[in-house]
Amino acid sequence: MTPEQRDGPMEGGLAPARGAAKRRVVRSGRPSRELAGEVDERILQAARQVFLERGLAGASIDEIAALARAGKPTIYARFSGKEALFTEVVMRNVADTIARFERTSPEGATIDERLVNVGVSILNWVLVGDTVDLMRVSVSEAGRIPDLAIHVHRMARSRGEEFVSHLLSDLARSDPLGASPAFAPERITTTARFFMDVVCIPMIMQALFGAKLNSLREEIEPHVRSSVAFFLAACRHGGVS
Repeated sequence: MTPEQRDGPMEGGLAPARGAAKRRVVRSGRPSRELAGEVDERILQAARQVFLERGLAGASIDEIAALARAGKPTIYARFSGKEALFTEVVMRNVADTIARFERTSPEGATIDERLVNVGVSILNWVLVGDTVDLMRVSVSEAGRIPDLAIHVHRMARSRGEEFVSHLLSDLARSDPLGASPAFAPERITTTARFFMDVVCIPMIMQALFGAKLNSLREEIEPHVRSSVAFFLAACRHGGVS
């Protein structure tokens, strides 16, 4: 038997080279950023669905893991428990709403018209089924886990007021109203809070307490117009401090 017959075909033949199996290395380690992002998306979407169907008390990490096609260790590596996962679902909803709003520019010839446009847009985006239902879940848990409800409320309100503060500052620069003390840099956060309290919160509270969303949506524009008029009258007469 020749050396060639003993060792198999030389380079270019059909048989694998000696030691090829040893050179095959299975790579392991952390998943890519894209894969990790896809897993996070599945977990949050599954958690949102389970929370909406069962509430926080009735939800389980096991069900979320099964729906997300992710192991429980994978979820616990990212979130400490149901409460942390629920907080992330709510805050992601807030961030998505704000990001969507930031991609638009309020229309109108005057600051009054632009603020009406802002208020109507915010309420139209907030008063949709899933958003209100998530807020209702948070409120329903206030008695059992008061710290969670307070934390979620504060975080969501803070993000909303931060966004409205920037928006009011931008609008005021193109209007004489910008010289009002209410729009001074040290007061703009308080002014934004008043805007939310006067224009947005009343209708959101009605939704939380079970008002029919279709009926509320029909009331949005007249409510916002009267509320913005009241808000701006206070700003122009130094009533916001």
